Amino acid sequence: MKALMQANDFFEKLTVLGTGNAQALACYNTCFTLSGTDCDGEHLLVDAGGGNGILLQLKKAGIPLSAIHHIFVTHEHCDHVLGVIWLIRAIATAMLKNTYTGILHIYCHKQLALNLEQMCRFTLQKKITDLFTTKIMFHFVDEEPDAILLGKSVHFFSIHSTKALQYGFSLQLSCGKKLTCLGDEPLNDLCAPFVANAGWVLSEAFCLYSEREKFKPYEKHHSTVKEACLMASSYQVKNLVLWHTEDSDIAHRRERYTAEGHKFYSGNLFVPDDLDVIELS
Repeated sequence: MKALMQANDFFEKLTVLGTGNAQALACYNTCFTLSGTDCDGEHLLVDAGGGNGILLQLKKAGIPLSAIHHIFVTHEHCDHVLGVIWLIRAIATAMLKNTYTGILHIYCHKQLALNLEQMCRFTLQKKITDLFTTKIMFHFVDEEPDAILLGKSVHFFSIHSTKALQYGFSLQLSCGKKLTCLGDEPLNDLCAPFVANAGWVLSEAFCLYSEREKFKPYEKHHSTVKEACLMASSYQVKNLVLWHTEDSDIAHRRERYTAEGHKFYSGNLFVPDDLDVIELS
């Protein structure tokens, strides 16, 4: 895949757009961007949540649609993919009005790309879907797992999901550290090389271990704070971000998750709220 844009200082900042699981109402579904330090610069968007709330979250974060030319979609579940339809609609409309410059590139596995196209054809006007292959382009990460995004090398990998085909990714930050996104399932041992000694790991943690009987994360193929932190400790991860959580006590989630997490992990633990910005150093 050819380089789509060159930049010297990208992937220095993580903007958290959502932190909740599929049924969360007190926060948006988990999605985020990676970018440089300039909010007006380009952003790599990872997932888009479950609806048009993605447009509001981007607005609140100060990220214009014109700054998004690259979207990675991890998998097909509604809380990750439906927001992509709204973004395609909004960006395509801007394209037709000549207020959006360039091409929108969407990265996902091939079957998901086909499904997304079909969903768009069912729900969007033909003048929008006519932009596919010319202004809105899909890239199949299961066929081309390596890409240059915003001047940085990104490697996409199957997380060996137990539910639906899903991809995570690993890349090198501007500071030189490795960042790995594991999608929304616990680490599969086959993916261990992507987290070993990583500077940053982005992991789901559905609930506290102490509340596992209440929220039943294992039935949903998710883990708890304890397991995510034990994983990070085992692989000597320097910084761990936990999200994709239940939302029963958002006001105290950071405090409670951090307290449990530090029982099993001594590195830097982040439990962000929606719209938090994390400097990646």
